[in-house]
Amino acid sequence: MDNFFRQIEERAADYPELLEVFKRCYNDTLDTTMKKMEDGTVHVITGDIPAMWLRDSTAQLRPYILWAKEDEKLRELIAGLVKRQFKYICIDEYANAFNEEPNGACWEKDDPDQNPWVWERKYEIDSLCYPVQLAYLLWKNTGCVSQFDDNFHKGVEKIFQVFRTEQFHEEKSAYRFRRNAKLFRDTLSRDGKGALVKSGTGLIWSGFRPSDDACTYGYLIPSNMFVVVIMGYLEEMARELFSDEKLEKEAGLMKEQVREAVEREGRTFTQECGMVYAYEVDGYGMYNLMDDANVPSLLAMEYLGYPADKETAENTRKYILSEANPYYYKGVKAAGIGSPHTPTSYIWHIAMAVQGLTSESREEKLEILKNMVATTGGKGVMHEGFFCDDDGRFTREWFSWANAMYVELFLDYMGYRLEK
Repeated sequence: MDNFFRQIEERAADYPELLEVFKRCYNDTLDTTMKKMEDGTVHVITGDIPAMWLRDSTAQLRPYILWAKEDEKLRELIAGLVKRQFKYICIDEYANAFNEEPNGACWEKDDPDQNPWVWERKYEIDSLCYPVQLAYLLWKNTGCVSQFDDNFHKGVEKIFQVFRTEQFHEEKSAYRFRRNAKLFRDTLSRDGKGALVKSGTGLIWSGFRPSDDACTYGYLIPSNMFVVVIMGYLEEMARELFSDEKLEKEAGLMKEQVREAVEREGRTFTQECGMVYAYEVDGYGMYNLMDDANVPSLLAMEYLGYPADKETAENTRKYILSEANPYYYKGVKAAGIGSPHTPTSYIWHIAMAVQGLTSESREEKLEILKNMVATTGGKGVMHEGFFCDDDGRFTREWFSWANAMYVELFLDYMGYRLEK
């Protein structure tokens, strides 16, 4: 790791301010969020909330895979996180966030019989995709296979069960989420069942977005794109690692089924940009045209590895990086994508990083890095969202996922990229 840092310092010699923030953000996750447990697994809190999100924890450790091939200790830590993620999936495959121990802590007591391990039980497709992504990337980039324990294989079966069920949410799903919430986006309509969707389209229903906000329409297209990607990962691992023809076939079939559904159901024509991917659909012909800062997003489809239709993807990028997207904001400090999860005109550092990571222009990558460093509100670390005219007004002073995304963009600009 020392050699890596020396190389980075040499490459970034002309950008001392960017390098300083990189070092601070890089150390954030390792020094403040990770805890090795007695069973050898690793619990990673999201930052200023004392719980572990399946999504956030993957994103937090993803940049460190670059070093893990040469650093056994780091490799073991990442493998330990994968093991803990799949342990949690085996406890409750519909939950999005978990406690360090079964202490009953939670965001809200949504269910009197809520599992004491569960911090929050918002069903989000991406929560089941991210652990597969981390397991795959760790293997692909380092050769590590210790993450593939019994819970991994049991968890994969649970993931398939959930996805098959939620392709027919109306008829087959017993999942409900009800919260006595001040904000409508914190609960699901129809007594917890969520907005009506058409079954049998091939798409998978999600109750909530990666922002933890309720979906307007239940077929969240970026998350279904993510399913396509991780099914490809499972297909490859089944063939190359597990010699599991049944899993290889199941993953391949679901990959193709969901991809065909995304391309058939998830696109619509706009006057501004032509054919684009929608953010959400219901299968009955309703489309939600927007993008949210949280990943998976439409902006992140290439970053995740979705094999999109090129013209539609280009049109979509133009659409969502314009004021046609109701959550794209321009101000004195920056321009970028925000979220209905935060106040109006708040831009997210995560979305800025994804824009840079998916740009073909090194000049744009550098401009975004400089803009991210200039919008920390004087804190020298990334935040959730900041007001586009005043970065001193921001949400979440300690948000490890955003710090990790800055690290990943910085490394990308310096020429370090993961094999996907």
